[in-house]
Amino acid sequence: MGIENAAVVITGASSGIGRATASLLAEHGATTVLGARREEPLAMVADEIAAAGGSVAYRVTDVTRRQDLQALVELACHQFGRIDVLINNAGIGPISRFDALKVDDWDAMIDVDIKGVLHGIAAALPVFQRQNTGHIVDIVSTAGLAIVPTMGVYGATKNAARTITEALRQEAGPHLRVTEVSPSFVATDLADPMTDPVIRNAIRAQAAEVAITPDAVARAVLFALERPRDVHIGSMVVRPTAQS
Repeated sequence: MGIENAAVVITGASSGIGRATASLLAEHGATTVLGARREEPLAMVADEIAAAGGSVAYRVTDVTRRQDLQALVELACHQFGRIDVLINNAGIGPISRFDALKVDDWDAMIDVDIKGVLHGIAAALPVFQRQNTGHIVDIVSTAGLAIVPTMGVYGATKNAARTITEALRQEAGPHLRVTEVSPSFVATDLADPMTDPVIRNAIRAQAAEVAITPDAVARAVLFALERPRDVHIGSMVVRPTAQS
């Protein structure tokens, strides 16, 4: 079962996993509706998809603002008539030790990594209920599966998102599919906003040794989306083989 002509909304689509997923799904015939905070790289992704013959729309979107997610979903419905998939991908990870007291970073992770997921669900769920069909994919992280120093708040936000996703799956009924994808080390710019230079450099060094490409996660998302309607992929973990 393919995803040709499916309308897919993706947050955090200007780079990393979001960008790779948008490109891969467009290659397989999906209509992509892209959201991210940075307009220039977001427009570049949309231009690349359009140049390759894909159908695409985009809107600058801050997932911490509920109205931005509502507007992104409305764009999909207005331009393409429906929304078949929402991929909650936007996330940040300015990790640090608790005694560094980087409270602003904690607040930012809560706003993006938890509230951003909820805002996406709140925007898409009424549409899916009207259509009697839909698929929500939440990109989470293995940081919530193995708790380690410096990742207390980040891991907590990912565990919260995982709990939200699982509860929604149980509430979803027979017509809504809900999937959680947990990547481990992926070669993205996640380390860039980390405000602790020692931790930032350590994460970059470890990623350079073992990280997989964003395409690996994008292929996992595609796999979940392409299952027949009566098959539900609830959870997937995507790790580098070196970490397994």
